[in-house]
Amino acid sequence: MYNIIISLLLGFATYAVIAFALKLAWWIALIAAIVVMTAVFYLISRIVMKKLEAIMSGAMKDLQTQRVTSKEMQIQLVDRAIKEMQAAFKYEKWQIYVGGQVNASIGMLYYIKRDFNAAFPYLEKGFFKNWVTMGMLGVYYLKKNKKDKMKETFDKAVLGSPKESLLWALYAYCLCEAGDIAKAKEVLTKGLKKLPGNDDLRMNLTLIEDGKKMKMNCYGETWYQFHLESPASLQKQQQMASMTGGMKRKVVRR
Repeated sequence: MYNIIISLLLGFATYAVIAFALKLAWWIALIAAIVVMTAVFYLISRIVMKKLEAIMSGAMKDLQTQRVTSKEMQIQLVDRAIKEMQAAFKYEKWQIYVGGQVNASIGMLYYIKRDFNAAFPYLEKGFFKNWVTMGMLGVYYLKKNKKDKMKETFDKAVLGSPKESLLWALYAYCLCEAGDIAKAKEVLTKGLKKLPGNDDLRMNLTLIEDGKKMKMNCYGETWYQFHLESPASLQKQQQMASMTGGMKRKVVRR
């Protein structure tokens, strides 16, 4: 990373000037070198992050503010945002984790667009502390039937973001989809240790212990962006359950 290299070079230069040119005590030179390195690193980091934030926020502005009336327009806005975000890669070598953050953001947009194959290489190189994109990568591996990679991805994600209830629930849901109910129970139990008293995790643990399907609609729109369920399909399931319940009551009455 350029900011680290520049900071170190200026720090060494400061030490050399003070210790050898000015012939002051080595510890004075060392303190001065550390101060210079820290100040330069902080200054460059601030400049790079401000430029990065300007690009990313500008790319997302249309998606957040414009009212979209057609699917085609939504796709166009997403494509435009992706193109604008790619400009941020020029700062990748200047600041640590910049590349991962940009990759994660682009991968997320491709995923939301349902272009999963295009999303994968970006999500794979994403930032491990971005739990949403790590979750999307885990779901991708589930869809590709790569269960070991799915588990590896989610294990890394919960390590980086242990306080996210939906992440633990998503991990367990994917395990259930993969047929590993025992591991799903284990994951929800671990999640409850990190988030004691969390009603959503406790409810879903009870459901799978009773042999029932997890209920994820409690997490709202954030859940639906993973494309494992849609609000429309969930509504149909609820309607079918309501109709079935009504038919059973009629049969009992007869």
